[in-house]
Amino acid sequence: MWTKRLSILSTVVLGFALALPGYVGAQNYPSSVKELVASTRKQVKWIDMAAFKVAFDRKEAGVIVDVREPVEYAAGHVPGAVNVPRGVVEFNIWEYVGFPDKTDMNKQLTLYCKTGGRCTLAAKSLQDLGLTNVTAVVMTFEAWQKAGYPVVKGED
Repeated sequence: MWTKRLSILSTVVLGFALALPGYVGAQNYPSSVKELVASTRKQVKWIDMAAFKVAFDRKEAGVIVDVREPVEYAAGHVPGAVNVPRGVVEFNIWEYVGFPDKTDMNKQLTLYCKTGGRCTLAAKSLQDLGLTNVTAVVMTFEAWQKAGYPVVKGED
């Protein structure tokens, strides 16, 4: 009986974690994570929300890449953004830069996420793979929404 209750409790906790991936544990992680993101940010090109909005409005952001998880993307994303989660970005970005026929290693990629951390780390990974025109947007997606900027819900 105890095993069954533990199994049910584990399923509920896992379900909550999957439903709210940006919330679960997001506020409670070691300072080393913040330090990693801060040091990585010094190694990549990044812009803030205001600069991103200008590039978005002028259609100068290139391929906009949402590196959040699919459930986060479906809940709301920047119009025209493609969803390439950070966990698979090194493997799944290639179709957006023309691989294998016409690979453009200088293709403009603008990455964003929930708070700027994941996109910073993803930008560094793509840069390490040789992509030369990658920008991380350091903003909160919540601030984007609160500003009344466009958001699409569901899949594009």
